[in-house]
Amino acid sequence: MLRSGNMDFSCRAEAALVTIPSAWIRSGAALTGLLLVLFVLVHLIGLLPAVLAPEQFEVYATALHSSPWLPLVEFGLLLLAVIHISLTLSKAMANRRAGNTATLRSRRQSPLASLASRSATAAGLVTLGFLILHLQQLRWPRPAAGEEAATLIQVLQQPWNAALYAGAALALALHLLHGAEAAHRSLGWLTPHNSGALRTGGGLMAALVGGGFLTVTLVLALGGVA
Repeated sequence: MLRSGNMDFSCRAEAALVTIPSAWIRSGAALTGLLLVLFVLVHLIGLLPAVLAPEQFEVYATALHSSPWLPLVEFGLLLLAVIHISLTLSKAMANRRAGNTATLRSRRQSPLASLASRSATAAGLVTLGFLILHLQQLRWPRPAAGEEAATLIQVLQQPWNAALYAGAALALALHLLHGAEAAHRSLGWLTPHNSGALRTGGGLMAALVGGGFLTVTLVLALGGVA
């Protein structure tokens, strides 16, 4: 009887431990995802001069890469990415252990939103794979001062690289379209009153970021602005 009572208590404790972290996992994945979106926006803004004003871009890139605080920022971004991926995988595995094998679908009557929901995991993996390739090509090693734009153009003028970068831009757009709504729902910020505005804003952000990176990719693949 004592053993049975101990087992019952252990089961209840285990259930409590599983239930409580799940809320933290969802919130943590949402918050880290939103912070990474902020970085992506800043990165896109910093990349636009490579198309519009290459000389100014080189000055910006040189100053950025020589900044003493850059390694700390890069470490923080790496930590954010690792936490976001880990929490997202933990959430997916917890859902699978709980028997939740239903296909993820959007609650809206929107084919694009439904596609973004169904392809969320695949889009995230494509984005992660692209990030590793991108760092390998342009970070390890980093181009010499004054050669950032030229190196990027050289990479993108290879057809396979241009196709991969363009595909990654589209995958990122889909991931953001789904993630913007999912993150606000996980944080409890999505309500019937603001759902329309948040979904519209999320769609615009996904189009802006994905379209921005796609445009930069295609323009630089063609040699940049003359």
